[in-house]
Formats: sequence, C-alpha cells, structure tokens
Amino acid sequence: MNSFLALLMRDMRLAYRQGSALTMTLSFFVIAVTLFPLGVGPELDVLARIGPGVLWVGALLACLLTLDRIFQADYEDGTLEQLLMGPLPIEFIVLAKIMAHWITSVLPLIIVSPILAISLNLHSDGIWAMVISLLIGTPVLSLIGAVGGALTVAMRRGGVLLSLLVLPLYIPVLIFGVASVEAAVALLPMGPHLMLLGGLSLGALVVCPFAAAAALRLAVE
Repeated sequence: MNSFLALLMRDMRLAYRQGSALTMTLSFFVIAVTLFPLGVGPELDVLARIGPGVLWVGALLACLLTLDRIFQADYEDGTLEQLLMGPLPIEFIVLAKIMAHWITSVLPLIIVSPILAISLNLHSDGIWAMVISLLIGTPVLSLIGAVGGALTVAMRRGGVLLSLLVLPLYIPVLIFGVASVEAAVALLPMGPHLMLLGGLSLGALVVCPFAAAAALRLAVE
C-alpha cells in the first residue's frame, strides 16, 4: 500500500509541476463548450436542450488529449521498466496511474462544469445531475483510456490510433451520462441511468487494469 500511494503521489506531483496536462485539458474543455453558443445562436431553449450533450462530449474529448501521457513518459525514459521490476504488482501500477490521471486531468473538468452549465442555461437540477453523472461516469474514460494507452505506448505518434481505439467504447458512457441529466431536467428518475454508469465504472475497474497490464508486459518485452 505504501508503494501504491508513493507512485500515486509521484504521478500527481509530476502532473501538477509540469502543468501542461491540466492547462491543456481545461483550456480545451472551456473553449469547446463556449464555442457552441456562438455556433448555434443565443436561443436559451436551444442551449438548454443541447447543454448536457455538449458538456459530456467536451469532457470526453478533453480527456482524450492526455491519455497517451499515462504511460508514455515513463516508457520513454525507462522508468516503466524499473517499476515493473519493483515489488508492486503491475496491475496496481496501472491503477495508480489511472487514478493520478483522473485526479489531475478529469476532476478539474468536473469542478468547472457547473459554471459552463450555467452559460448553457442548464436548469439547476440538471447542473447537479451533470456533476453527479460526471463523477460516476468519467472514471470509465480513464480506465478504458489506460488500455488504449498501454496498447499504443510503444508506437510513435500513436495518439490518433489511441483515439480510434477508445472512442467507440466511450459511447455507452456518453449515452447514459446525457440521459441522466435530461431525466433530471424533465423531473424524471435519474437513478437507473446513474446505476448503469456505476455498473460501467465497476466493470471497467475490474477488467481494464488487467488488460492494460497485459498490454504493458507485451510492450516492455
């Protein structure tokens, strides 16, 4: 557990010291969301209707920007090989890096999402539903993205291939995340959608660390 926490804190410190990942994801998320009102017009009813989808798609695409950095830097400088020879199982190494990615790259998007939701004229019930759905559903983005990052870690400029691999797998998360917010706005129960999101997160938590670990073993060997 001490080794796991040490690796988690190391990756978080590196991410915040460099600052590029946090700045890039936040900037992309804010710019992408604020462009929609300029494109579709100032009609408040239209913005409120498309708001949940815009926020979820913006968060999904912003998350894609940093997926290749989960393992790439450690692979290039040889740190990953040293970690694999250490006492910590590779599955826990993967899980620590996934958690660090979610905390440093995805959690800031969730924090600023209520402000952007207000700019899209989203109802107050929809804003809280948006935050809850993002908290429950976005771990899937990092978990599935880690598998794609592990599969493409040995490839130069594998970002495009990584996006093609993970984007189809993000579709269920996007559907249920948007549906939960729309249900809250329509004063309908959003519990079933949130439970489906939670089930996706739990399923990905069980499968993805092992899949990413197997891909990393092949890349290192």
